[in-house]
Amino acid sequence: MVDQRRQSLRRKYLNLGLGELAAAAVFAAVAVGFVMPRLEGSQDCAALWLALAPLLVILVQAGAYWLLARGWVELEPMPARLAALYRVFRVLDVLLLAIALLGVVIWLPDHSGAAVGVVAVWVFGVVEYVNYFVARLAYPLRRWPFEVGRLRTPQLVRDLNSAR
Repeated sequence: MVDQRRQSLRRKYLNLGLGELAAAAVFAAVAVGFVMPRLEGSQDCAALWLALAPLLVILVQAGAYWLLARGWVELEPMPARLAALYRVFRVLDVLLLAIALLGVVIWLPDHSGAAVGVVAVWVFGVVEYVNYFVARLAYPLRRWPFEVGRLRTPQLVRDLNSAR
């Protein structure tokens, strides 16, 4: 029974990890292939990449976490060194989001559509940070309205708290 649960969680974590890495790749590809060619100048591009960088970093960290967690899930706590690294990420990500916000404000595109897009990308980075380090926000769509208000502890935080 335990082995079956472990295998099920390993599959789930594989999907989550690969999904986060794929999302990062898609965001970067869309930015390069579709958004940047439509922006009006280097300042608009700077604002886009400042907004996008924290999101990409958080998505890659999350993808790596899920893939690495496959090794210890249902067996042992998160390894101490890895937990220490993710505790550093937890702080650095906030700094990265703050610096990015400053840059976005400084180089906010003049065109309202581009400005809204840049701000939305930055906000999505904040949402991803909250989802991994503050309160779980990701639930199936039908359950989301009932679950999100419970402010459950994200799995990463639970793993950090139980690390040896």
